[in-house]
Amino acid sequence: MTNTTASLSRMPDPAEFVPEVKDVSAALFRATGNQSVPRTTINLIHLRAGQIVRNTYLTVLNTSFLRKAGESEERITAVASWQDAPYFTDAERAALALVEATLQPAPHGRERVTDELYAEVARHYDEKALATLTIAIGQINFFIALAVIGKPQPVTSLADQQWD
Repeated sequence: MTNTTASLSRMPDPAEFVPEVKDVSAALFRATGNQSVPRTTINLIHLRAGQIVRNTYLTVLNTSFLRKAGESEERITAVASWQDAPYFTDAERAALALVEATLQPAPHGRERVTDELYAEVARHYDEKALATLTIAIGQINFFIALAVIGKPQPVTSLADQQWD
């Protein structure tokens, strides 16, 4: 039997207590919206991050961003298994590998982001884009903390407020 009772949010709106968080959030969106990396790629890595940390709020939110951008259901669904899915460009694959390496534990005795992975990502992104990807991964990490601690309820309405 599946429990369909919605869990209560522990911290529905941290900005209610720390209003400066809105400034941080807006600055991160401006920084990643510099168009050196397609917004779709950023949403793909944010969706993958939400899947990795198993957070419904982040997965629903970034799925809605991707749908709003016109992404196909095949691409959205395949993010969880991107390694063998035919729907992603080499640049998107490199970005997805980078977010996975950043968020998952490294194999014993290895770095999370190896020189080989960094070189692969750098083949597809210039210095500004690589810095933007790095900030986008930091951005999702900022939101991961709020999402897994605060447990906000899933929403799709924020996709209507996305900007580039």
